[in-house]
Amino acid sequence: MKNAAIIGLGHYLPDRVVTNNDLEKLMETSDEWIQERTGIVTRRWMTENDTIGSMSHAAAQMALENAGLQAADIDCIIFATLISDHVF
Repeated sequence: MKNAAIIGLGHYLPDRVVTNNDLEKLMETSDEWIQERTGIVTRRWMTENDTIGSMSHAAAQMALENAGLQAADIDCIIFATLISDHVF
């Protein structure tokens, strides 16, 4: 029986940083209100050049590098997302 293991992790953060002050311009809120309730100061938003596929690819590349592997070394990839590039 083969064993499964997680030996490398990867992530991707879009370049666009949106602050609470930026959100104040879009809706009735304030930096203080958001921070008091969520602790969030900034968040990352996708740009027009980002897709779920491109961000997933960047994260997968990082995971491979962290594991010291090539794509051909992988037998199975488990991927989950709440949004996708395509409607199924």
